[in-house]
Amino acid sequence: MVNSKTASVSKLGYIYVVTAAILWASAGSASKFLFNAGVSPDQLVQIRVTMASLALFLWIVIFSRHLLKIAFKDLPYVMFLGTFGMAAVQYTYLLAISKINVASAILLQYQAPVLIILYSAFVLKEKISKITLAAIVASTAGCYLVVGAYNLELFSMNRMGVVAGILAACSFAFYSMYGEYGMRKYSPITITFYALLVAAVIWNLVEKPFSAFQLEYSVAQWGWICFIGIFGTVVPFTLYFKGISLIRSARAGITATLEPIAAGLIAYLFLGESMEPLQIAGAVLVILVIIVLQLNKEEDTLTPEQLRMASEG
Repeated sequence: MVNSKTASVSKLGYIYVVTAAILWASAGSASKFLFNAGVSPDQLVQIRVTMASLALFLWIVIFSRHLLKIAFKDLPYVMFLGTFGMAAVQYTYLLAISKINVASAILLQYQAPVLIILYSAFVLKEKISKITLAAIVASTAGCYLVVGAYNLELFSMNRMGVVAGILAACSFAFYSMYGEYGMRKYSPITITFYALLVAAVIWNLVEKPFSAFQLEYSVAQWGWICFIGIFGTVVPFTLYFKGISLIRSARAGITATLEPIAAGLIAYLFLGESMEPLQIAGAVLVILVIIVLQLNKEEDTLTPEQLRMASEG
């Protein structure tokens, strides 16, 4: 049986991930707007991770300085996570969006839960329940329907965009699983900050330092850039890690497939785009998967430390 406190924290974990998915969906559409206006993926990723790491640093310094503490022996861990997790997922996803449509990029990136399950089963030798396996199949199918992949000419798309989308799935899966390891010891905010910091350092070495900030942008473009940096990066990545710390990476990854549904809703509300019956069916399928996972709380394994961190926010 699951006690009331564990159940409450588990529900909070799903709320965190769902909120993150909605914010990521909004940031994806905003990124496409900037790409259409001439901003390159290299420029946007440099601005995004630099702005996000600075904003989170200021928040930590003002409100929770103890979150900056990290053991010297754990520096290689955060460097690895920031390089092959945060920096990689930021660039590959944005590159995919710039080369192919947002729906296709989302579809490719959200093969990450499949990779997480496969890695857990065959490498970590973890026992995967039938419910989790059914959930991953159903959420992937739902994602396929939501983005209208049955109408997409998948095999005639820009090859670089497709490769970038696949790499985005790999880096997102790595980010989720490797990040879960770090949260056995540190707060999700600490892990998010150092991952962003490493990513910012990398992209200011790959590109001329702060070069993207020196270009001319309109007021509207700056508005979307700030939105992507804060509400499309700092907030959702922190919430996603908080969710992982409470419901594990596999379930968080499956729940995050809500992002294409959010993207479709945003397109409907602000762009006047409609959804076909099969897309609506896919959305319902993903939502049902999330509900079933949330109701099946017995597999949400929370340690006393995780419960303590959750109660502290």
